[in-house]
Amino acid sequence: MREAQEPHTPQQTPQSRQPKPPSAVVRDALGVGVAVGLSGFAFGVTAVGSGLSVLQACALSLLVFTGASQFALVGALAAGGNPFTAAAGAFFLGSRNAFYGLRLSGLLGLRAAAKPFAAHWVIDETSAVALTRPDRRSARLGFAVTGVTLYLLWNLTTFAGARGAGALGDRAAWGLDAAGPAVFVALLAPLLTSTVERSAAGLAVVLLLVTLPLLPAGVPVLVAALAAPAVLYVEGRRARIRTSGEPETGVDTHVRGNGAGEADAR
Repeated sequence: MREAQEPHTPQQTPQSRQPKPPSAVVRDALGVGVAVGLSGFAFGVTAVGSGLSVLQACALSLLVFTGASQFALVGALAAGGNPFTAAAGAFFLGSRNAFYGLRLSGLLGLRAAAKPFAAHWVIDETSAVALTRPDRRSARLGFAVTGVTLYLLWNLTTFAGARGAGALGDRAAWGLDAAGPAVFVALLAPLLTSTVERSAAGLAVVLLLVTLPLLPAGVPVLVAALAAPAVLYVEGRRARIRTSGEPETGVDTHVRGNGAGEADAR
């Protein structure tokens, strides 16, 4: 009886994880919010350097509030790209938050009246903190603390960076335009756990590097986004080939087996 019960140990299932105490959730959320929120300074400097005013830079952080899209927009403008192309690239990057929202809607279980306000905080960092919680209560707490901390710090540091941009002199020498993408890559890298995800990310990098010197600013980002459907298409074909190949192998083995049986009978 003891041996029969050993395989059913509850410690092996993810659902049995014990939720962290609220203080630990708050600590984790504050760590993410503070670390990423401070990079708003780099955005403020980069935005003013690309030709935006302090008011425009602050309005982007207040109303858009998705760092990668904001950096993509001002980066394309700084490189002389068409404003519509730059906006399209920023919009495409920001559209990923809609998919986060689909997952978080069921996880957080917020009331209908609160969802429009919470939707403004659905970004990479808040999603990462909430989705790694084992229960709804800690997910809500992590989402809220990360959202409040990051929103306040990001907007304050955007204003500070935009106001102090003139005092930095040559902004290109500081390399602040790379701060936003670096933070985004640091958050994304640990999530690439499967071969398909790594392949899509690798192909996107290759497409970006190849098209960057050839296409107008902002367009390489749109081209790199084609990596995901391309990799999924190839993976889908491989899966269909494997699936269609299994019955053929089974029939072939069955026929051979019958042939061998007939030969033995003879």
